[in-house]
This record gives sequence, structure tokens and C-alpha cells, in this order.
Amino acid sequence: MSNKKFDSKSLDQIVEKMIETVDHSKDEIFQIGEQSRKEHERLLEELHEVKEKVRRVIDQSDRLEAKARLARQRLSEVSKNFSNYSESEIHDAYEKAHTLQMELAMMREKEKQLRLRRDELERRISGVKETIERADHLIGQITVVLNYLNGDLRQVSEFIEGANQKQEFGLRIIEAQEEERKRLSREIHDGPAQMLANVIMRSDLIERIYRDRGAEEALKEVRDLKEMVRSALYEVRRIIYDLRPMALDDLGLIPTLRKYLKTIEEYHRTKITFTNIGECQRLPNRLEVPIFRLIQEAVQNALKHAEATEIQVKIETKRQNLLVVVKDNGKGFDPNEKKEKAFGLIGMRERIDLLEGQMTIYSQKGIGTIVSMQIPLHIEQ
Repeated sequence: MSNKKFDSKSLDQIVEKMIETVDHSKDEIFQIGEQSRKEHERLLEELHEVKEKVRRVIDQSDRLEAKARLARQRLSEVSKNFSNYSESEIHDAYEKAHTLQMELAMMREKEKQLRLRRDELERRISGVKETIERADHLIGQITVVLNYLNGDLRQVSEFIEGANQKQEFGLRIIEAQEEERKRLSREIHDGPAQMLANVIMRSDLIERIYRDRGAEEALKEVRDLKEMVRSALYEVRRIIYDLRPMALDDLGLIPTLRKYLKTIEEYHRTKITFTNIGECQRLPNRLEVPIFRLIQEAVQNALKHAEATEIQVKIETKRQNLLVVVKDNGKGFDPNEKKEKAFGLIGMRERIDLLEGQMTIYSQKGIGTIVSMQIPLHIEQ
């Protein structure tokens, strides 16, 4: 036991260290993301300014281009008619054309540098945006990991502490499964298998009776054989119902119960009255199956042990719970009297406990039995 405690404490320490490390990494990534966002905003502002400068430089270049063109035309005219202009006018034309050409060259160089800066800013903005997206994605993943570490892994030590109980519970489940297989094997061997073997024997007997005694006697045997096949079919259907009523998944609890009780009534020739009060709503699967099993067990007890001729089954659906009452007019018993191998009632009480419900049994010898069960509809899974 001490080793288990040590293991669970060590595991808790490992988990705490993992949480601390991952949480610290999350903070660092968050800081990177925030810095990247600030850088992204600054670059966007600078890009806007550079684009505006490019626009203004282009406008200035266009105006200088027009002026330089006019200056070159003036210089060309002065050069052709050199004698018609004074030395001062010729010098001014040359200087103006040269100055405008220099200014235009400088403006174009400025435009080129601004365009290069613009392209660089756009590349940097794209890279920073990718960094922000990766940081956000990593923070999301780390958040999931932290939630897992803070949730499920914190319970691992509890699972380790309860390992012996889980092992014992698992062994009980395996034992119960083996017992159920044995029970089904006995039921199939003693029921349908035995009946089918008898059918083969009776079919051979019918052939001899037909030859020796005639058709009328053979027809009597055929009728008996038909009843035997009918019993075998019922046993097969009952075993299928014991394993899993297929209609329960498709139709729900109330229609399946109605169909099941009708089949039982027809086969056993026992009057069974079914009453449903409240809405015929679907219940969660974890409730429908055990409730069906509880009613099935109560009805089978009334038929097999109490030898009842009338059975009443009532279900009342309320807001918070479900009330189930199974009443029969059988021979009854003393509820305070301990009976060995009363597996039916033991199984019913175990199911009720799992459903966090209550079961009360009223019975009196020679009068009958009433089984009352209250099951909450909103229980933790």
C-alpha cells in the first residue's frame, strides 16, 4: 500500500511540474504573440506612410518630367538659333535644363528606394502575420494540454489508489459473464435444443403412426408437434429478449414493454394489464435497458415462482422520477424470510442501487406480491 501511495504522490509531482512548464511556455508564446502584434501594427503604419510617399514622389516626378521636357526643348531651340540669343540667355537655358534633369534623376532614385522599402515592409508584414497565427495556434494547443493535465491526469493518482477495487470489480464482471454464459447454455440445452430433439423424434413417430394407425392419429401427433415447436420458438424469443430486446433501441421502453408483455400473455395464457401514465418519452439508453430488465425480472418471478394468473404492470413518468409497480395475484411469500439462491431479487436490488433508486416489496402468502420501484430520471452517469 505504501508503494501505491508513493507512486501516486510521485505522479502528482510529475503532473504539477508538467503543468508549471507548459504554463510558463504558454506565457512566453503569448508574449511573442503580443510583441508580434505590436510590430505588425507598426509595420502597417510605416507601410501606409511609405505608400503615401511613393504616391507623392511619382506626382513630383511627373511634374519634373514635364518641366525637364520643356527645358530641353528650350535648350534645343537656343542651340539652333545661337546667334539670336545673348550669352546670358544661352547660359540660363543650359543651367535650367541641367538642373531639372538632375532633380528628375534624384527624384527617380528616391522613388526607387521607396519602392524597395515598400516591398520589404510587405514581406516583413507577411512574416510577422504568420508568426502571430502560429503563436495563436500554439496557445490554443497548449490550452487544450493544460485543460487535460488539470483535469483527467490529476485523477490518475485516484485511479492508482483504486486499482485493487477496479481489479476486484473486473473479476466480478468476468465471473458474472461466465455465470451468464452457463445459464444461457443450460437454458438453450434444456429448452430449445431439447425441444428440437423431441421434434425430430416425434416426426419419426408420426410416420410410423400414419402407417400403423392411420391419418387421424397422425394428425393428433402433428398438433402436439406444432405445440412443441411453438414452445421452442417462444423459448428462443425469450432467450433473445434476455440477451437484448432489439425493439428497445428502435422503439423505446414503453412500446417494447407493451410488445413483450403481450407476447408473455399469449404464451402463458396469463392476463397481463399494462398501464402507462404520463408522456411516452424516450429515456436515456442507460436507463431504458435496466428498467426493462427490472420489469422483466419481476414479471418472470410472478410467472415462475408465484404462479400468478393475473399480473398488473404500471409505469408513471413524473418530472424527477419514474414509478414502476408490478402486482400479481400469485401465492406470495414472506419478504422477511431469507431464501438461498434468490438471485432474481438480488439482481433487481443491485440494478436499483446502480440507478440510485428505491425498491419496496409487499407480499403475503396466498394473496400476492407488489413490487414498487422509484427511479430518478436525472442521475449522474
